[in-house]
Amino acid sequence: MEIRLLNREDAHRYRELRLKSLMENPEAYLTTYEIESAKPIEQVQQNLLPTDSRFTLGAFIVNELVGIVTFVRESNPKTLHKGNIYAMYVSPECRGKGTGKALIRRLIKRAAHLGGLEQINLSVISTNTGAIRLYERSGFTGYGTERNALKSGDHYWDEELMVLRLGERDKS
Repeated sequence: MEIRLLNREDAHRYRELRLKSLMENPEAYLTTYEIESAKPIEQVQQNLLPTDSRFTLGAFIVNELVGIVTFVRESNPKTLHKGNIYAMYVSPECRGKGTGKALIRRLIKRAAHLGGLEQINLSVISTNTGAIRLYERSGFTGYGTERNALKSGDHYWDEELMVLRLGERDKS
């Protein structure tokens, strides 16, 4: 398995996997299949350009993209010490085989080199126990539950709020 930074050339493969994630687990994401599928490929390419405050990693097995995760650093002066994990997804056939763990470890390692970054936050659907265990094993701790965080039609989902404090991780 290879974990690497995604770029514009990966846009078509990224979009395909992203749409798959939205079809399989629509409750887990802020956006919808309809919105993402309507985006021009040029916008996807632009979003994949790594910057000092944003990057997307991909997990590849024999040149096939099987996992993705995005990091976005906060941009306001009083929140520059924080970053967030978004759009984490691993294809079902690759779950439980270390793909998610490899993606998260690489993300933490890369983000930890960003000057002044002290913590990484994420939210995960409360019923996604596999993902919660993965994040806990990676050093994240829960700090609350947002009830009815997401809504589609008449259905609500709660989210677990989790944080990894980089300074504390370095001391352990």
